[in-house]
Amino acid sequence: MMTITARPIGKFTLLATLSLAMSLCVTAHAEKIRIVQTNSHSDVISLIDPATQTVVGEIKGIPVNHGAAAAPDGSRLYFSSEAKTTLDVVDTATLQIIKEIPLTARPNNITIGKDGRFVYVGIMAGEGGLDVIDTQALAKVRHINTGGNVHNPYVTPDGRYVVAGMFGGDNNLAVFETATGKAVFALYPPHNGNKGDALDGIRPISFDTNADGSTRNMYVQLSDYHGFTVVDFASHKEIARIELPSVPVEQRVAEGTYNRAPSHGIGVAPDGHTLWVCSRLNGHVYAYSLPDLKLLGAVKVGSHPDWLTFSPDSRFAYAANGDSNNVSVIDIKALKEVARIPVREAPKRNITAIIK
Repeated sequence: MMTITARPIGKFTLLATLSLAMSLCVTAHAEKIRIVQTNSHSDVISLIDPATQTVVGEIKGIPVNHGAAAAPDGSRLYFSSEAKTTLDVVDTATLQIIKEIPLTARPNNITIGKDGRFVYVGIMAGEGGLDVIDTQALAKVRHINTGGNVHNPYVTPDGRYVVAGMFGGDNNLAVFETATGKAVFALYPPHNGNKGDALDGIRPISFDTNADGSTRNMYVQLSDYHGFTVVDFASHKEIARIELPSVPVEQRVAEGTYNRAPSHGIGVAPDGHTLWVCSRLNGHVYAYSLPDLKLLGAVKVGSHPDWLTFSPDSRFAYAANGDSNNVSVIDIKALKEVARIPVREAPKRNITAIIK
């Protein structure tokens, strides 16, 4: 028979153990996963709890809200306001705006560095470029000249680069070092004769990674193209074009309603196994396997799906339906819409955040 001998625990060891357990418990309860949903024709942002698939909070006072980003420590959310020409900083404990940071010109989307120190704001008016916001000083500290109006900026998964998807300029996509702001490479000059390239600009972009965490591919949506391209990040070259399944004319939405972006919204699930692509043309979201890009199926969602984010466990995808004013919840494994959540007017960009 096995004999178990009780060993006395010192007072300080016991206190430390209890303190750690209490700390972990408090942290687990204090941090919440939220789907942060902007509503571009409103001054309200919706916060969705993925545990209940309902709106559980709202942030108010940010008219024509466009981009969203979250501090890694869960303490703040950042939103660009086209109406105010500001980056608004929100305290997640109170859901109140604590700072409105003036920007160079009218902004579009935003992104944040891996360590949360800098927010990069795409400037869509004037000469364009990227405003760089120091999140400690809560002030603009630098402007990167990108050579065009920036619609969607992205920090790469490894945090080393910021990618600017642009309208106009010598190229419509440019990559810069986050450490120095130095240009690395550029792609997609306008009007080069290829289908989908005589365009007003680059639409959403997503990324996957190599085993070491470095960026593997960019998945790039183009104006006037119902699909996406695949860009090998290391070689700086487009290696494939994937057109979404053809949509019969009678199943398409009216041509002028999708703003020259029949496919808008793309994302790689957190587990890296699937790529999800929105079609405004027929209100579907298409799923592809990675890395082989095999079409897995399509899910009917609301009207004009515009953007995608995911639950951290890769169980659900959330498609913002810009015309039907709701968010479709997609069961990734089942390839099925399981809920449709009403939000405010014209929901577009969304992110997944862990907040306090």
